[in-house]
Amino acid sequence: MLEINPPSPLSPPPRVPLRISHLRLRWPTGPVVLDGCSLELPHHGLWMLVGANGSGKSTLLRVITGLVQPDSGKVECSRPSGLVFQNPDHQLLLPSCGADLQLGMPSHLSPPQRQKRVGVALEQVGLQGFGQRPIHTLSGGQKQRLAIAAALASDSGLLLLDEPTALLDPQSQQEVLTLVRHLCSEGLTALWVTHRLEELDCCDGAFPMHQGAIGPAMATGG
Repeated sequence: MLEINPPSPLSPPPRVPLRISHLRLRWPTGPVVLDGCSLELPHHGLWMLVGANGSGKSTLLRVITGLVQPDSGKVECSRPSGLVFQNPDHQLLLPSCGADLQLGMPSHLSPPQRQKRVGVALEQVGLQGFGQRPIHTLSGGQKQRLAIAAALASDSGLLLLDEPTALLDPQSQQEVLTLVRHLCSEGLTALWVTHRLEELDCCDGAFPMHQGAIGPAMATGG
C-alpha cells in the first residue's frame, strides 16, 4: 500500500522538499508503469525529469499528488503539491481568471482574503489586473501561467509540471520556463517533466526516466 506523508502540525516535515521511495504500479490489465521508482529533491529549486513518451513520467506526478494510487511505495512531501497539466484547458474550469484561482484556496479564507490572494498570485505570474479577464481570451502561454498561479493561490510549495511547454510557441515556452525558474529562486520547489533536452540548461538538477524506472542524476547546465 502507498504511504503518503503530507505536512502535519503533529510531526516535523521531512528535511527535503520531496522524497519518493520504491514506488511500484502495474495497470490491472497492462504493463508495469512504475518499477521501483525512488527520487529525492535535496533542496528547493527547479528539478527536471526527462524521458520519452510512455516512460511513466506523467503517471509519477499523479502518484505524487495522490490522483493515482500505486501498488506500493512511499511519498514524503514537506509542503502541499500542485499539478500543472500539459494542456491548461484541462484544469481551468471557470469563466474568469479570478474565479478559477479561488477554486483551490483554503475554505477558511474570508472574501477579502481570497481577493487579495488572487491579486498576489496573478502578480507573481505576470498577469496583474487579469482577475475579471475571461479565460477564453487568453493565449496559450497566459493560460499556462494562470494554471501556475492557481497552484500558488492554493498554497502549493511543490509545483509538479507535466510538460508545461509542449503546446506553446517558442516565445511562450521561454516565458513559462523563466517564470518557474524565478519562482524557484524565491523558495519554490518544482519538478518539471520534459522530453526537451534544451530545457535542462535551466534546471538545478535532472533525472532520466526509462520504462518506469528513474536513473542517476544527469549533468545539466543549471
